[in-house]
Amino acid sequence: MSAILDRGSLLFASFAAVADSFLLGRAGFQFSFYTPLLVLAVFYVPGALVLGKHLGRVGGALGDVFRRDYSALLTCTAMAWTAATLPLILAAWIAGQPLLFYLVLAAGLYFFVLMFFAVRTVFGIDNRAAAVAVSLSWVPLVAAYYLWGPLRFVLGWLASPFFLFYAYYLLGGEFRSLGDGLRRRQNFQRMLQAAAVNPHDAEAQYQLGLIYQQRRQYAAAIERFKRAIAIDPKETDAHFQLGRIAREQGRLPDALAHFQAVLDQDDRHSQSEILRELGAMYLTVRQYEHARQMLADYIDRHPYDVEGLYDYGRALEGLNRDAEAREMYARAVESDRTAPQYRRRFTARWSRLAQKALARVVH
Repeated sequence: MSAILDRGSLLFASFAAVADSFLLGRAGFQFSFYTPLLVLAVFYVPGALVLGKHLGRVGGALGDVFRRDYSALLTCTAMAWTAATLPLILAAWIAGQPLLFYLVLAAGLYFFVLMFFAVRTVFGIDNRAAAVAVSLSWVPLVAAYYLWGPLRFVLGWLASPFFLFYAYYLLGGEFRSLGDGLRRRQNFQRMLQAAAVNPHDAEAQYQLGLIYQQRRQYAAAIERFKRAIAIDPKETDAHFQLGRIAREQGRLPDALAHFQAVLDQDDRHSQSEILRELGAMYLTVRQYEHARQMLADYIDRHPYDVEGLYDYGRALEGLNRDAEAREMYARAVESDRTAPQYRRRFTARWSRLAQKALARVVH
């Protein structure tokens, strides 16, 4: 899926899906050759995009996310549909009708797996959110089922060449803009790859690492971040991201080394988030006093950060300072309640954890 995002073409993916659907019709499936691509483009992909944005808490307004990610997700989806159904065509010709139900089921499961990786790669969300989004992505297909009759009737009237000409004349720019998101991704990737040829450009290596990190290709991201540090040992951002990846993967000594490098270079890096990251890492290994010191400094600088308040409460609770822990948990809940609506999508998780911890400490 990452290779599709870097080098794929929406035109090629659409042509492959249409050709595949034509062959499915020849193999005995009763639908028009354009139907699967139309259903994917009009119902399935917009539904998956909305689900992926909200479940993965993807930043930005829905319209911006739609313009940025629709063409990329449709390209991946069309390729996933083609890959899942091509074996079905061959199997239907060879095995015939008796095994058709099991073949369709196998193709559906394979499509689910491919879409899991597509959603995760396009949005950069975690495995759970991607799995839930793909599991619920069939819901828009129910609407397609009930609206397909009227939609086919309307499409029959809209097929007039005069209407198509004026629709393209008036709305062609809007339709072309749907493909801009994928083209911008690919152009940016190409420019960074070209810049990375320069052996002295640490920033290009770092930016490429961010792209791979967002796609959860951690091996490639680690390689790029390490190249950035090799070029410039004071590349603080690369140290910070390497520390975050190492902590997420459970490599705590590596995480501590990179976080310490960031702390030595700039303790206010990324709005002092290095202090919160170090505090969370010390919590993982139950070094509560070290965690308390880091998080106390962080909360002094960011008194309304919900995640920081929750982690600070955990550190105090680990030191058996329950009264102070309750205060931090309560402040975390209150900070979430008073946060702007757009921020609450990101802070709600920590607020729920703080509420549970507050109930636990109280009782």
